[in-house]
Amino acid sequence: MPPEKLDPKRYTQAVKRFGKTIDGHGFVNPPLHRGSTVRFRTLAEYEQSLEVDLKDGPFTYGLLGTPIERELEEALAQLEGGAGSVLVGSGLAAVGVALLANLKAGDHLLMVDACYTPSRIICTDRLTALGIETTFYDPTIGPAQLESLIRPNTRVLFMESPGSLTFEVQDIPGLVEVAKKHDLVTIADNTWATPLLFNPIEHGVDVVIHALTKYIAGHSDVMLGALVASDRDHWDRLKLTAMDYGHGASPDDAWLGLRGLRSLPTRLTHCADSAVEVASWLEARDEVRKVLHPSFTSCPGHDCWQRDFRGSAGLFSVILGPVSRTGFESMIEQLEHFRLGYSWGGFESLALPFNPKDRSNQLNMDEGVGLRLSIGLEYHGDLISDLGEGFDRLKR
Repeated sequence: MPPEKLDPKRYTQAVKRFGKTIDGHGFVNPPLHRGSTVRFRTLAEYEQSLEVDLKDGPFTYGLLGTPIERELEEALAQLEGGAGSVLVGSGLAAVGVALLANLKAGDHLLMVDACYTPSRIICTDRLTALGIETTFYDPTIGPAQLESLIRPNTRVLFMESPGSLTFEVQDIPGLVEVAKKHDLVTIADNTWATPLLFNPIEHGVDVVIHALTKYIAGHSDVMLGALVASDRDHWDRLKLTAMDYGHGASPDDAWLGLRGLRSLPTRLTHCADSAVEVASWLEARDEVRKVLHPSFTSCPGHDCWQRDFRGSAGLFSVILGPVSRTGFESMIEQLEHFRLGYSWGGFESLALPFNPKDRSNQLNMDEGVGLRLSIGLEYHGDLISDLGEGFDRLKR
């Protein structure tokens, strides 16, 4: 069961208006500024814009930030305990910016093997082309094993806890301690936990990544990402890299992200509670070989989750025994409340099959099938009934 370590203060912060950059004229929600061009009143003002502080200075161009974007960036930085944050167009863009900001040709990256699949592709395809080598390390390794993988040219340790499909929880404090000893930049994808359940910066992480598309936006209608920096030096490096590669965020999407943040505590709590109910029911089913939910002892790294996290989210996986393709097709395609699709963290429940052997979408029915479930806002009893009827079809 989830540990009782929730931080009520962060729940209040999530609905707070910072209002440092926007005059709301008394309206509850902040106004939205759409635009690319910012007009300068004088030549001196234009010349000063060339050396403006990108974090707190006046606005100069839409791609570099608008008032609503700064409002969301400030909220995320406050929730994560960081010095500042940078918005980009997606979670994947945030991963790319974080890596490109801290790696160059000849460098070596340690990337967790359980990472989000597109993060892996960045490493194998894009970074390789730039002369950057990646070692994919086991997410369950301890500090001593990690230290054995560090080379003279290792520059970055990338963590994602829990893993994207198989939900291994990493020993982030222990790994970070080793990384700091070797002067590595540490990056952690914290999308699953959100700032409400875990704060990597409190454990020494330098850069935190969020796919705001997921829980924070929460309505399956926004593509948005963010990077939160532990200090100003890291923020400057991230912001300049994002700017140089043309990464920014739509003010409309930032407004929607801020809207989603306001209801995050309530949505996340409901999804997490329902997920425990569904996972507990699944654990007792004969068709299920294993439940991969960080709050369950069967999940790798459960002890780390219990020690470091304040609760669990609504995303987890199960491993089913060998199944027939026709039976599995019938099960998955006729579900009423779970839809087959990528992403997670929205209001609706989703199911995504994967191959647990190599964490891919290339299924091998004879070896068993992984099924990642994103529990939405539906009543958990309806979700359980839906899965129960699906299992009945699986046996036919």
